[in-house]
Amino acid sequence: MPSISLRRPAALTLGVLLAAVTALAGAVPKAADAAQLRDVMAVGNGQGGTVSFIDTATYENLGSINVVPDLQERLAAMNPVERIGYEVVNAVQGYRKLVDDIAVSPDGTTIYVSRGALSDAVAFDIATRKMLWRRKTEGFKADHAALSPDGTKFVVSATTASKSEVIDTATGKLVTTFATGTYPHANDYSPDGTILYNSSIGITSLPKALNALKGSRAVTAVDANTFRHLRTYKFQYGVRPAVFTRDNTTMYAQLSYLNGFVEYDLTAGKIARTVEMPLSDRAAAMSPDDYPQNSAHHGMAMNADESRLCVAGTISDYVSIVSRPGLTTDGTVHYEPGSLPYWTQTGPNGHDCYVSLSEKNQISVIDYRTAREVARIDVGHYPQRERPAKLTPEAVGSLDPSNG
Repeated sequence: MPSISLRRPAALTLGVLLAAVTALAGAVPKAADAAQLRDVMAVGNGQGGTVSFIDTATYENLGSINVVPDLQERLAAMNPVERIGYEVVNAVQGYRKLVDDIAVSPDGTTIYVSRGALSDAVAFDIATRKMLWRRKTEGFKADHAALSPDGTKFVVSATTASKSEVIDTATGKLVTTFATGTYPHANDYSPDGTILYNSSIGITSLPKALNALKGSRAVTAVDANTFRHLRTYKFQYGVRPAVFTRDNTTMYAQLSYLNGFVEYDLTAGKIARTVEMPLSDRAAAMSPDDYPQNSAHHGMAMNADESRLCVAGTISDYVSIVSRPGLTTDGTVHYEPGSLPYWTQTGPNGHDCYVSLSEKNQISVIDYRTAREVARIDVGHYPQRERPAKLTPEAVGSLDPSNG
């Protein structure tokens, strides 16, 4: 008996040690894998149907992936109503947007895409190019999307259905939906991940003179975990790109037809300040009804320490770096006429602002600290949405060497 009583603790101790060693051994590859992930900017090439990936350390275009390999299959499968909706969306948009928004899974292996005029959301294994799932969104257009911080949900605006759809990224199945304003556009998680904001733009095909008929222009706030409605903020005009401060008290947003942006008090529910930005001579001669999808300015980002904004003057072909809280302009990068800077996004290092020059098929990179362009990169046809991401070595190695 004594020998037995002495051996049991030893055996238990050895078991505990073995379990600990096994656990550590299992953790090492995971840590190593995480260390091998490469920081990139994923760029959705709207008309090209591809996604380009830019190395954020070198500004090199690493290659691209085709995210509409099934395009002809999808078109052939449309019933008459779907085909009419497809053609109408393209006519109203003025072009065929195949890629609207994108996100890459936290582990760097999977890309999720909302495919605009195809009105669906899809997932691809990047390394193998295999489509993992496809979900048809309600209505005739899939718009902006957002990936939950934990990577488990992909939230897509179903534009003509006036709702956002929450999709399980593992299965492609619908988790839930929530109501939005008319023509939901952006989906943005708050920096702390507790709130999801959806911005609606109203019926963009109607002229400015019929603004009252465009429907509900609003920012809808829902709980990021339960998607329960929290608050609705009403606006006179459509809400375009927006950014939110970490304390969830302030939003900076561009509005339809506004040559500038607003600072919005989320607690009081009102515009605190409106900032008018310069107009080029070319833009000043334009009618508001000629602004692209009603948007004079379409691109708003904020650096990591929330000290500066990166603001696209879309119809005037420039991007300005604006300091806060004073909202004074530090500097402006001017582009060639007709470049159409149509989106801005902060890179992983927190001080690079990536700008889509949609009509030039290029990405411009501006340093927040100097308000100067530091790189210009060729990408695919009509780039718009950029999203920061990480890729595995296998994913990087599988990319098509073309720009996209």
